[in-house]
Amino acid sequence: MLLVGLQGVGKTTLAISVAEALGREYVRIAMGGIGSTLELRGTSKSLPDAEPGQIIKALIKAGVKNPLILLDEIEKSSGEQGLRSDIMAVLLEILDPNQNKSFRDHYIDYPIDLSNVMFICSANNTGTLSAALMDRMEIIKMPSYTDQEKIVIARDYLMPKIIEMSGLQPEELQIDPNLWPGVVRPFGFDTGIRSLGRTLESIARKVAKEIVEGKTTKVYITADNLKYYLPK
Repeated sequence: MLLVGLQGVGKTTLAISVAEALGREYVRIAMGGIGSTLELRGTSKSLPDAEPGQIIKALIKAGVKNPLILLDEIEKSSGEQGLRSDIMAVLLEILDPNQNKSFRDHYIDYPIDLSNVMFICSANNTGTLSAALMDRMEIIKMPSYTDQEKIVIARDYLMPKIIEMSGLQPEELQIDPNLWPGVVRPFGFDTGIRSLGRTLESIARKVAKEIVEGKTTKVYITADNLKYYLPK
């Protein structure tokens, strides 16, 4: 599967949830730092800096033969045109069910069966991916969150966790239900929920500081004080 969407729309979270639902070990490989095919295939033992590649390391970390491996941001692997083609060819061997039954890592120098591994890839866009690689994957587009979806996520999921992490009690920080549209979009539109999480964390920290300093015992955020509690 190839999850395509902008930053913060939940691609990594979805991969983790799939692993949990299937009862598989989860390992993430950041493809943004892959600048050579040797990082995927490993280095021969005949060389001084010999070590297995990222795929074998992921299997070792998982401790099983059938983990779920997330190849994160595969479109960012190697910005150089020639190297990108080589890496796309290695990825093709890793992801193609007809080829990955005998994947050869240079360090181990023995065919490794990857057919039991579930691979999920993520990308912000597909512009740099080869047509042959795209043909082997099921593309799932992940759109941006709507404001209404963000309100539900912030109110029912993010806020209770952030209040607990800040050491607050639920009654010590409350937000006027009519203010949520202004909370989820205080500085403009954002595709994901990362900036929303940071906004709520900033509000919770400011409230916690006031309570610790004895300035107040609880805070109810209204239209009058919302601007003060929002991050600068």
